[in-house]
Amino acid sequence: MRMILLLAVAGAAGTLSRYGLGGLTQRITGAGFPYGTLVINTLGCLMIGYVMQIALNTDIIPVNARVVVTIGFLGAFTTFSTFSYETVRLFEDGAWVSAILNIMMNVGLGLAATLLGVLLGRITLRGV
Repeated sequence: MRMILLLAVAGAAGTLSRYGLGGLTQRITGAGFPYGTLVINTLGCLMIGYVMQIALNTDIIPVNARVVVTIGFLGAFTTFSTFSYETVRLFEDGAWVSAILNIMMNVGLGLAATLLGVLLGRITLRGV
């Protein structure tokens, strides 16, 4: 029961973080392209790469903490369903170039950020 409560709290924190950062990013960049989702997905990928690298190779992050952070917080924080919907809307609106760019940027930056997170985790572990 304690794990379910921790997941719920972390999920709420992830949701609120997504809402705040996504809104802030869109206010800064405008509504022409879903940069808020892109920023959130990229940051979430960076975070999961880093956390998993540390958690799976050391005892620094306990299993329960890893589950709470990755499933609870990051599960609510990242926005794949929003990314998918926004991309479909871009296609439906005839904005094919923006839709394809959105796919390439989210997937490309997501993979690059995850790799960067793993590399940062490895660098961190060399200092432990």
